[in-house]
Amino acid sequence: MKTTDQIRQQIKEHTVILYMKGTPAEPKCGFSAKAVAAMSSTGFDFAYVDVLASPRIKEALPEVSDFPTFPQLFINAEIIGGSDIIEAMLASGELMSMLKETTITQ
Repeated sequence: MKTTDQIRQQIKEHTVILYMKGTPAEPKCGFSAKAVAAMSSTGFDFAYVDVLASPRIKEALPEVSDFPTFPQLFINAEIIGGSDIIEAMLASGELMSMLKETTITQ
């Protein structure tokens, strides 16, 4: 399977997925830490991929998402953006609205 196909499969399988540096328990950059803090504050579960542990995914993801930096949040197979966008959407209430529309249960 090509890496881009693998990424598309992950995005399809997980309603909410965060591609980040490190893990939610141990983020490896400040932007990933901010994204995890914002997502954790919502109370919704989310999948994640540590792009530092998966260099092929780190290299191929911008081609799939057309978004150049990490972290990258996808909800319902749609790129949402990075930590600044996630934080802004959390502050405006838009992130909670999107998450409530997913099939994930709190």
